Amino acid sequence: MSSAFAPTSFDVSDDEFDLDMDFAADAAGAPVGAFPDESVADINPREPLQFTSPAETAAATPAQAGFNPVGALVAGASAAFSAPVVSGPGSSPSIGEVSVPRIAIHVFAERQDTLAAAERAGQDRRLSRATTQIRIGGVAAAVEAYQHEPTPPLIIVECLTDPDRLLHEVDLLAQVCDAGTKVVVIGATNDILLFRELMRRGVSEYLVAPVQPLQLISAIGGLFADPAQPFIGRSIAFVGARGGTGASTVAHNTAYAMSERIGANTVIVDFDLPFGTAGLDFNQDPLSGVADALSQPDRLDAVLLDRMMVRCTDKLSLFAAPATLDTDWDITPEAFEEVTTRIRSTAPFVVLDLPHLWSGWMRRSLIAADEVVVVATPDLASLRNAKNMIDLIRSGRPNDAPPRLVLNQVGVPGRPEIPAKDFGAALGVHPSLIIPFEPKVFGAAANNGQMILDAGGKSKAGEAFQTLAQIVSRRELPLVAGPKGKAGAAGSGSLFGKMFKKR
Repeated sequence: MSSAFAPTSFDVSDDEFDLDMDFAADAAGAPVGAFPDESVADINPREPLQFTSPAETAAATPAQAGFNPVGALVAGASAAFSAPVVSGPGSSPSIGEVSVPRIAIHVFAERQDTLAAAERAGQDRRLSRATTQIRIGGVAAAVEAYQHEPTPPLIIVECLTDPDRLLHEVDLLAQVCDAGTKVVVIGATNDILLFRELMRRGVSEYLVAPVQPLQLISAIGGLFADPAQPFIGRSIAFVGARGGTGASTVAHNTAYAMSERIGANTVIVDFDLPFGTAGLDFNQDPLSGVADALSQPDRLDAVLLDRMMVRCTDKLSLFAAPATLDTDWDITPEAFEEVTTRIRSTAPFVVLDLPHLWSGWMRRSLIAADEVVVVATPDLASLRNAKNMIDLIRSGRPNDAPPRLVLNQVGVPGRPEIPAKDFGAALGVHPSLIIPFEPKVFGAAANNGQMILDAGGKSKAGEAFQTLAQIVSRRELPLVAGPKGKAGAAGSGSLFGKMFKKR
C-alpha cells in the first residue's frame, strides 16, 4: 500500500515581493494514508521478492483443520488502510527524486481511468528511460500473454474481483512469471490482511483503485531504488528567456543563498561551455570540470567528481565551464543526462545554469529537471520566448507543476515595460519573484567576484534571492539567535516568519 502527503498551505500577507507561494503546497506535508498497524510499515516491498507457486504456498500454510486464509482475509476487512490521496500534479514532495532504470514495464488494466493513469505515467519524465506497454485486460490477459513470451522486469496488473478470486489469479500469474519479475497489483479491496497475504506470495506492491499517475510513478521508483545510493539530489534548472536576462546571475545567487542562508549543500553546474561565467562570479579559476566530465561520463565516480569540482564555500561546490572557444563542444544528449545524474548523487541540491540556446540536450535537460526557473525581462521578446519555453515544458512534464517565472531587471529608468500582471497573464504563470533593477549593487558584485548577499545583503535584490532560494528549495531560513543571546521567536529568522507576523 502506498501513502500520500497532504500539502500544507501558507497564507502570506506581506506583499513586499510579488512572489508565487504555490511552492508551499510542496514544502511539507503530514502523512494522510499512514499505516494503522505499525507492523505493516516494517514490510519492505522493495526487495526482489520471488513469486511462490500455489504448491509452495500450500506447503507454507499451517496444516490446520478448516483453515481458510481467504475467509480470514474477508473477516479481517475492517483493518484497512486509509485511501491514498494525491492532491495534484507535482504535489508529492519526494516524487521528484524517483529514478527508474532502463526496463520494460507491462501494464494490464481493466478500468479506463487506470489505462489513462498508466498512459500518463508512461509519458512522465521520470519514466523516460523505461519502455511502457499498456494493454487492456487484467490478470487473465497477462497469464495468456506470458504463456508464449518472457516476462518483463515489472508487471502491473489490475484485478477488481473479491479477495478470494484475486489470490487465485495471482497464483495463476505466478506460474508463468520468470524469476526476478516484480509484480504490482491494483485491486478494489482496501484490506490490510489482503496486503500482507499478497506480500507473502511475492507481490512487490499493492495499490487500491483508483490510482493516480504519481502513485504509479512513486511505486515503480520505490521498487527499483538503489539501496547503495542514499539519495538523489533535487535538480533546479535556470534558463533565460533570451540573452541578457541575467539567468546565470540569478542561478548563482540563488544557489549561494541556498548554501549560506539555508545551510544546504549545493552544487552549481555551468553548462554554458564556451561562455560560462560561474568561475568569474565566484572569483575562481575556470577549471574544465564540466568538459572533462562530459568527455568521460561512464568513468565518473565519487572520487573523480570531487576532483573535478571547485569548492567555493563549505557547502557550495562548482562545476565550472572551461569558457574557451578552442573546441566545438559537440557532445551527445546522453552524456549531459549521465553527467547530471552522477552529479545529483553528490549533494541535496544541484543548480543547472543552462545557456540560452536550443538543442536536443537542452530540451531533455529542461524536461528532466525537478524544477525549472525561466528568467525573463519585462519586454516583448522575453514574453514570446518564455511562452514558447513554458508551453513546451508543460507538454513534456504533464505530471509536474509548471515552470516558475522570475522577472529580472524590473524598473529600468526610461524603459517601457510590460506590467508584471499582464506578463504573467499572457503566460498563464504568475511570476514567482520580481527582482528590481539595482545596477550599482549588481555591478559591484560582478566586478569583485562576489554574490549579492555579500556585496549588498540588505538590498532588495539580496532579500529577493533569499526568498527565491526558499521557494525552489522548499525550505525556510533557519532560526537565528535573538537579543541577549536568547533564541529568537519562532520564525524570526525566516522571511516567511516575518510575513506571518505582519497579519
